[in-house]
Amino acid sequence: MNWYRITKAASWASLVDLRRDFSHADLVGRRTVFNVHGNNYRLIARVNYLTQRVFILDILTHSEYSKGNWKT
Repeated sequence: MNWYRITKAASWASLVDLRRDFSHADLVGRRTVFNVHGNNYRLIARVNYLTQRVFILDILTHSEYSKGNWKT
């Protein structure tokens, strides 16, 4: 819920802006990966800075994320 609350109120123009709120977010291809819930989960999203929309693509445990199947 904390991720959602911050994201809903955000007005990001770029990854630099996004990292002011989520310093450990990483860009992987066209996807942004957020560490959530004490780094136990990875939230994978597509962030459209022009339309100010964030699309959640997947939420994975750390071990599921490490397998890399989400990249396909």
